[in-house]
Order: sequence, then C-alpha cells, then structure tokens
Amino acid sequence: MMRRLLLLAGLLAPFSLAAQPGVDRPQPKLPEERLAIVSRDGTRHEFRVEMAVRPEHQTIGMMFRTEMQPEEGMLFDWGAPRESTMWMRNTLIPLDMVFIAADGRVHRIHERAVPQSLATISSGGPVRATLELQGGTAERLNLRVGDRVEHRVFGTSR
Repeated sequence: MMRRLLLLAGLLAPFSLAAQPGVDRPQPKLPEERLAIVSRDGTRHEFRVEMAVRPEHQTIGMMFRTEMQPEEGMLFDWGAPRESTMWMRNTLIPLDMVFIAADGRVHRIHERAVPQSLATISSGGPVRATLELQGGTAERLNLRVGDRVEHRVFGTSR
C-alpha cells in the first residue's frame, strides 16, 4: 500500500501547484534577443530582453525575480495587436511597462508599477507587445510616447 502511495505521489508531483514556476519561484531565464529604443533626439538605448512568446511564459513573466539589470528587460510578444493588461502579482521588483504598437512606436508607458499589486495596468489601446524594464528606466532614459523600438517583432531590427 505504501509503495502505491509513493508511486501516486511521484506521478502527481509535476501537477502540484507548489512545484510550478510562478506559484512560488521564478521561471527559468527565457531566450534573449537584442532590442533598442530610439528616442526623439536619435539617442539609442540598447537592451537584452527575454522573449515571452508562449502563453505559459507570459503568464509568469517576472514573478518572483529579485533583480533586473538596467540593460535587461522582458518582451511580451502578443503575436498581433490587442489590448494588453498586466499586473504585478508575485512580482517583487518595481517595473516600467512600455506598450508598443505594431509599427514599433511606443504607445504608452506605465512607470514604476508597484510590486505585488493586483491593480490592472492597461495599454489603453491595441499594441503588438509589452516591454518590461527595471523600474525607473523610462525616467532615467527620458523615454516618451512616440519613441521608436527596433526589434524583429516590429520589422524594425537593425
């Protein structure tokens, strides 16, 4: 009987909520790509971004991460323009969220999202992607609506 219980526990372990990334631990680092934001004055800001393209990666995002470097980010590619809504559940660090239209233009910026907040943060219109950066990056780099994002997702990579 004990052997059957141990076998059953072993089979069910992968389905346990406590054993899943995003429930109590971060997901492994996702594949990275280069991305640049070009401001109105032509200044180029380079980033290495993790690519969150699969729904399960997008659901977890930056949950339980304890740090993000100034040149890092996470790009959520929605595949096609749509309203993007984000929240900070289980996210331990402040983030700036840059909502990017299909043509690569910055549509909206939400600065310093509050860690662990359940408040909805909306793109305020259809966007192709959402870029999460270290909190305070938009202010530090003087990013603005209308700035241009260069990346293959927008057909604007260099």
